[in-house]
Amino acid sequence: MNPIDEISSPLGDKDIRRSLIRKLSTQAPKAIIEELRVHNGNAIADVVTVHSEPHCYEIKGEGDNIQRILTQGKFYDLVFGKVTLVTTENHLAKALALAPEHWGIIVAKRAGQEVKLSHSRSAKKNPGFNKQLALLTLWRSELAEVAISVTDEKISKLTRACLSQIIAENLGQEKLMKNIGEKLIARSAKLENQDTYKSYAH
Repeated sequence: MNPIDEISSPLGDKDIRRSLIRKLSTQAPKAIIEELRVHNGNAIADVVTVHSEPHCYEIKGEGDNIQRILTQGKFYDLVFGKVTLVTTENHLAKALALAPEHWGIIVAKRAGQEVKLSHSRSAKKNPGFNKQLALLTLWRSELAEVAISVTDEKISKLTRACLSQIIAENLGQEKLMKNIGEKLIARSAKLENQDTYKSYAH
């Protein structure tokens, strides 16, 4: 697609995502993760940054159905401490009406060949956070690593559900979210190293 066609086409996920990740990278997060499955796969977070804790960014381009945040948002609110909707000007009025008050909202619009992002409102602490469901963002091996420090039970015989329950019962929200963040950072670094190895191997 040439630059003129790109400017005249609807502003979609690909262009918004590229600009968002570039912007988020300047804030020096410990990890930026795309397409993160949460709540046992019931939802997929478009972009997640990890500083001290995970922050979810949901993208809705000009041609997307903004109403979907009503369904997706229920899952995000259970597993993320903060959530921000990144959308376009044509959706802003509806986004302000539909998105929970604690969600942040960023507006994306074209500025020549670039996509400019501006805050409509900042994200606040999520009151609906559920510790056990948030833990199910982690793989079983990651949960086992966290559980070792909080239980004497034999970890190898416990399911993900049991591990998440034990951890949730023994850790406060702040420490639990920090643990989730640390595991996601480690996972992101491991996957990056694997990709680097594959590129060298080829």
